[in-house]
Amino acid sequence: MMEKFSVDAMARELLDRAASVPAHRAAATVYGGHEHRLRQTVVALAAGAALAEHDNPGEATLLVLRGRVRLRTGQASWEGRHGDLLVVPQARHSLEAIEDAAVLLTVAK
Repeated sequence: MMEKFSVDAMARELLDRAASVPAHRAAATVYGGHEHRLRQTVVALAAGAALAEHDNPGEATLLVLRGRVRLRTGQASWEGRHGDLLVVPQARHSLEAIEDAAVLLTVAK
């Protein structure tokens, strides 16, 4: 069965939602879930919002759809902007929005 999603439209909607909720973030799974090895999730963060340090659940990448983000682990950090693909290190890490941002998080367990 073929499915089609507008990731751009989802990013727009989630950024609007992130701006209006106390945590200043919103997310929606595009594909996958607990019953799949692959999961793709659009995550929107208002400027200054963050995902606190957490463990890596498996191989993962972040494709920056909008804005700018900072991926941090231990002493290292990487910035990504529209169009950048960041490989999430196999270590505890956090993600911060430098400006309003949306990313496509892809995780393979």
